[in-house]
Amino acid sequence: MINYLEVFKESLNKLKSEGNYRVFADLEKLAGNFPQALNYKDNSVSEVTVWCSNDYLGMSQNKDVLESMTNALKKVGAGSGGTRNISGTNHYHVLLERELCYLHQKEAALLFNSGYLANQATLSTLGKKIPNCVFFSDEKNHASMIQGIKNSGAKKVIFKHNNLDDLEKNLKKFPKSQPKIIAFESVYSMDGDFSPIKSICSLAQKYNALTFLDEVHAVGIYGERGAGVAERDKVMDQVDIIQGTLAKAFGVIGGYITAKKETIDFVRSFSSGFIFTTSLPPCIAAGAYASIRHLKFSSSEREKLFKVVSDLKNSLKKNNIPFIDNKSHIIPVIIGDPILCKNASQMLLDDFQVYVQPINYPTVPRREERLRITASPQHTPKMIKKLVTALCSVYKNLGINKSMSVPLDKETVAPTTPSLAPSDAPAPAPAP
Repeated sequence: MINYLEVFKESLNKLKSEGNYRVFADLEKLAGNFPQALNYKDNSVSEVTVWCSNDYLGMSQNKDVLESMTNALKKVGAGSGGTRNISGTNHYHVLLERELCYLHQKEAALLFNSGYLANQATLSTLGKKIPNCVFFSDEKNHASMIQGIKNSGAKKVIFKHNNLDDLEKNLKKFPKSQPKIIAFESVYSMDGDFSPIKSICSLAQKYNALTFLDEVHAVGIYGERGAGVAERDKVMDQVDIIQGTLAKAFGVIGGYITAKKETIDFVRSFSSGFIFTTSLPPCIAAGAYASIRHLKFSSSEREKLFKVVSDLKNSLKKNNIPFIDNKSHIIPVIIGDPILCKNASQMLLDDFQVYVQPINYPTVPRREERLRITASPQHTPKMIKKLVTALCSVYKNLGINKSMSVPLDKETVAPTTPSLAPSDAPAPAPAP
């Protein structure tokens, strides 16, 4: 007879021996003092600086967001009370979906409880319900997209990362009349590189395919109003379905899709991941609404973010710390070994009060283990200096070979700061 606990233990021991076992840091963000946090460990508490948060603009601390959430909590209470179909559609949800339509200039929007669920449920539904559908998926797509496509049961073709020739070669293999969906991201979270959205949309039009664009690491940050890379590149109207998150630059939690009204109604009506899930708490919807509105009319957070990113990249370069610079706000410092990566992260936390979580397999390929550094507008020059000094010490103490820590197919280049267009003129915000 099988010993279930032994199976679990053996698998966990293997994970630990490979250096891929995940340990959570017990942190408590300090309200009003982002990116500082309290680190709870072994009955002691220390203050640390967080350098790996996806709260890219610090909007979880924004006073407008906090005030909107507090007011909604007092007005309607905590939970939504049900699914969207059964008492769980609050006016805050309706306002937020309307605002997402305005943001992405689409006819309709649909909220989900996370970006993962938005991807998984939408792609799964499309693949199941569109007869004879074929997915064309970038090889570096997020796990949620991969899982959604897998769950659909539809045929899948994986094309080489950002490779237009490989994508077109695969598109040519299928009749133009056969339904196709090209699924890709605008900013890839581990390398920080951008996709050629306009060119992919051109191929989609040529071969009669729908486009599904994941903008989770771009919304709030890129574009005149924070609508993402598609807005920055002026191609939002060419993308069929735009998926985004409320949990990163917008500072709360939740996911969404925007598209033509028939597409959104199709997903709303057939996606079990939407139909049978209790909706987001109204206070979360209120906070997300306030965050989106704020960033539509304010470019200062984006400008400050890219100033910090540029300063940090320059400092890393001056100190010969190798990193991948794909011109985005994400800074991957490649270590290339899971145990060294984990030890580097722990040393940064224990000895320097700097928190950067190690990123190991399967999130990234083996031998590409890294410290994924993310800045914010609230990081100061003093914090940058401390981080770089700490990294230099860790590299030296652990004997990490700087010249070997970046894979040969990667490139380290001098940083540049993306141009930022002015925001729209403010408009009065409706209130529920």
